Amino acid sequence: MVGDPGIEPGVRLREGVTVPCHTLRPVAHFCADPISTEGQITVVSRSVNRKITCLFARETGLTLAMKKPSWIIAKEKARRAENAATLWLFGLHAVRDALMNPNRDKLRLVVTKNAADKLADAISDSRIRPEVQDARKFDVPLDKGSVHQGAALEVKPLNWGGVEQLADIGPKGRVICLDRVTDPHNVGAILRSAEVFGAAAVIAPQRHSAPETGALAKTASGALERQPYLRVPNLGNAMQTLRNMGFTLVGLDGEAQDTIAASLAKSDNPIALVLGAEGPGLRQKTKETCDFLVKIPYGSDFGSLNVSNAAAVSLYATRAAQEGRE
Repeated sequence: MVGDPGIEPGVRLREGVTVPCHTLRPVAHFCADPISTEGQITVVSRSVNRKITCLFARETGLTLAMKKPSWIIAKEKARRAENAATLWLFGLHAVRDALMNPNRDKLRLVVTKNAADKLADAISDSRIRPEVQDARKFDVPLDKGSVHQGAALEVKPLNWGGVEQLADIGPKGRVICLDRVTDPHNVGAILRSAEVFGAAAVIAPQRHSAPETGALAKTASGALERQPYLRVPNLGNAMQTLRNMGFTLVGLDGEAQDTIAASLAKSDNPIALVLGAEGPGLRQKTKETCDFLVKIPYGSDFGSLNVSNAAAVSLYATRAAQEGRE
């Protein structure tokens, strides 16, 4: 931005001289060394209520260069890191399905001779050049406990978009919302169940949830490549968007009074099943956002399911209830 301070460029000013800046309408305090050809101006802007540090270059007049706030710099840095991020998928199923996914950016494939033979068709279709290595010298940055089966593929994360794409899902549509489920094995198993039982998407917050990892992909057994996994900035806002699109929000809570079958009888709308992490369960704010809180009935006085099993049972129950209303 170029501001008009009301003075001609090149006029020597003494330290402490105050001049009005007509362009931005604040007051500019000139703090230059009287001998120097360059100086610094600090502008207090009434409109944004913060200080803007600007550089003064006498040769070009008064040039105002806004300094970015630290939170914007941090956000841009995080976005650049996210764009540059890659992950390693491993295991025959996960690698095969990623190779066959045209929407997956594939960077590097490392396989043993045995794995290359098993993945021959997928490798041919993907047109990626494999690096064949000895099984004893498998040079890939994986955790020591990873069961890679002689196949590892470096890729970029998938971007499935936002919840707005679910607007035309129809009355039988179902999605799963995960409230801070961070275990990649649980999320991978949920993605697999979601694909088997026909859920339209699995939705989770960008923070405090399991990102794409090799462990998640291997547990999903290929479902990660086909089942939309939507990472949203705020789960509560996403749930409200779903409600505005006609979804009924059903939260799973072991202390609820109604069973899942009873609650489904109250709604002919598409269903969003909301599940929390094992132990803490749903957060209070998430519970308050749901339309109903329900439980899965147990066959004894004591019983519990982990979140991936609860998701599978709930998806089956909702599909059975929807089919029963036909």
